[in-house]
Amino acid sequence: MNSLQIALRVLKVDRRTRTSAILTAIGVAVATGLVLLLATLPFATQHREQRALWQGEHYYSRGSDAPAKILFTSSKDYFDGRQIVRVDVALTGGTTPGAISLPAGVPQLPGPGETVVSPALGRLLQAHSADQLGDRFGKPVGALGDDGLRYPEQLVALVGHTPDAMPENAYPIAGFPAGKASADGLLMLLSWVGIIVLLVPSLVLVASSARLTAARRERRLAAIRLAGATPGQVTNMVGAETILSAGVGALLGLLLSPALHGLASFVPWAGGTWQASDFALPVGLTVFIAVAIPVLVVLAGILGLRRVLKNPLFATGGHTKKPLHWWRLLALPAAGLFFLVAVTTAKDSGGITMVMAGLFLLVGSAAIVGPWVTSAVGGTFVRIWRRPSSLLAGRRLRDDPKSAYRASAGIVLAVFAGSMALTLLPTFESMAGGGRSFQDSVLYVDTDAQHADKIVGQANASLQKYGQSEKAVAVGEIYLAKGEGRDRSLQRGLVMSCADAVKLTRFGITPEMCTGGPAIYGDSALDLAQYKLTGDYDAPGATPKSGTRMEAVHFADSDLSGSLVIDPAALPDGITPKYVTVVAPTTDANREIVRTALAGPAAGAEIGSRDQYLVNQQTELGDLRRVTVIGLVAAGILAGCSAAVATAGSVMDRRRTFGALMAAGTPVRVLARALRMEAALPALVATIGAGIVGVLVGVGLFSMVDERGIVLSPWILAPVVLGVGVALLGASVCTPALKRVQAEPLADE
Repeated sequence: MNSLQIALRVLKVDRRTRTSAILTAIGVAVATGLVLLLATLPFATQHREQRALWQGEHYYSRGSDAPAKILFTSSKDYFDGRQIVRVDVALTGGTTPGAISLPAGVPQLPGPGETVVSPALGRLLQAHSADQLGDRFGKPVGALGDDGLRYPEQLVALVGHTPDAMPENAYPIAGFPAGKASADGLLMLLSWVGIIVLLVPSLVLVASSARLTAARRERRLAAIRLAGATPGQVTNMVGAETILSAGVGALLGLLLSPALHGLASFVPWAGGTWQASDFALPVGLTVFIAVAIPVLVVLAGILGLRRVLKNPLFATGGHTKKPLHWWRLLALPAAGLFFLVAVTTAKDSGGITMVMAGLFLLVGSAAIVGPWVTSAVGGTFVRIWRRPSSLLAGRRLRDDPKSAYRASAGIVLAVFAGSMALTLLPTFESMAGGGRSFQDSVLYVDTDAQHADKIVGQANASLQKYGQSEKAVAVGEIYLAKGEGRDRSLQRGLVMSCADAVKLTRFGITPEMCTGGPAIYGDSALDLAQYKLTGDYDAPGATPKSGTRMEAVHFADSDLSGSLVIDPAALPDGITPKYVTVVAPTTDANREIVRTALAGPAAGAEIGSRDQYLVNQQTELGDLRRVTVIGLVAAGILAGCSAAVATAGSVMDRRRTFGALMAAGTPVRVLARALRMEAALPALVATIGAGIVGVLVGVGLFSMVDERGIVLSPWILAPVVLGVGVALLGASVCTPALKRVQAEPLADE
């Protein structure tokens, strides 16, 4: 009878081994499915960006020998808080539409005054009046296909023009942008963190499931070894038994993967959901993951046979466990030092591979430090016990800290991940804000002095046609310069009347400040005699006109510091703005109409607003919150399941001991209390440590993004509290398991 036949025979006749194999298969399936999902996220973002490459959002023209066939520009428009990608094109002289190679999903090239829109944008055009949306793009003549959209509900408009109607920043290029898209860097980082943080609890669940029958299997294998089986034969038996459950689990994980991908396609990221085809992983990587996880499980099972292979006689009876050495504590500071070096050198090296390696080492160090902490906690309770349950729990933690820690391992990692995430999120939220100097509801479009008057005139004509009282105005950009050469410093100023500044900006200028002649308004009282006004960075300047006063204003927002408002009457002769921003006030009722009025003469130049800038920030923060919640819920569920299975396995391993104690008259409630203490005590200590390490890792990761200080929130304590709660919840299975032991005859063991 070969090893596989023996394994099948054991599974057939032993109910507990069968239960352990089923739980192990489930754990491997969960681990395989999660890793396949997380590993495919970078590829998914690359697939969606590849489809949208022609939209040119991140395109910058480079010199090319090919003759230019089209003028191209890409910008963002908005409607009711939703982003619209606008692509404006015009054929160069002598070029025909047939000479342009169209991207996938683009049915035709629109002519002047025509547009090709995505299906979602087409539905919006039909549902709203032309002055709110349709007049921005022209006459719809076609619909973009899914192959040309980043996500199904994306709003995209491909707008045709004549060459003279294109903005000055249009690129003359030979064809639509093409090439190979890059994956989303943030989601790639999150996927690696997720693999590290979620894979380990999954493997802990697998290990806990395998331990359900560890004692019985160890005695069975030791008996076979004493009967004359060679170490190789015993190893093959365990390998066959483990590969059956792990292989079935990996197959289930592969079958589960499409369902997980389908669920993930409904989770928004960067403004939209996903197409089902996005979650396509290379076949080689899929096979590697599906094989690597079962191989790790089999290797772990074989490595656990060291004692049986070396000394089977003591494995059937008893053995003295060696005490854990203090040097285990060095694993955490060593991993922390590696992570610190990786973080501090990441900017110079330009990669995150070493940072992820450091994070993995920190996660792995928990398996080395955790058992020593568990043993130390057990020793403390052995010395200070007051109840029998405390003594029983302390002796268990002291005698077998590795097995006792196993119930807390998944929880520790979940707390670590939660503390790290809840350190980063409040800090990112505190960074929200900023934007231009204009009020939230003001729309603006940047241009130059040559085109500003044209945009203002056409926009105001459209506003009048639409029956709106708002007027667009041109706001120039002038610099207030001090010093010469290398010692020269400049402050940016907006050239606009005081009345317009009161209405359009958020500087806090009041109507009372507008009396008394021309003035320059800033957050400090400058000595204007030391400054000159200049229209360009390198251009020579001239002193403000005689009689110009300096008015100090208390800015409500710190991000406005250093900005100025300059009255046009203060400009000296010959100083004219080179860059101009056309701005227009709006209300909630007419915001989209005003945007439409600006969109026509802007001809593809992006129309912005501070409220939309803040909405985009909240969209990014919403993505981070959503991913964090999903990850922490998954980690918590895995941790709770592994704690419950580990606790049940602990009871199974000590059936003889518990049976003897019950036979001697020990109440089940005392034993149950001891088991709960076994789970809660090391979990309490370890989760506090994991929370502290998680906060420090969060600080380290944030330092790679920004050098400002971290913002600590009371919510960072929540993972520790929840971790202890999950440990107690997982330990609640001990009472049913003990009653099962009580109901079965002790002679069965």
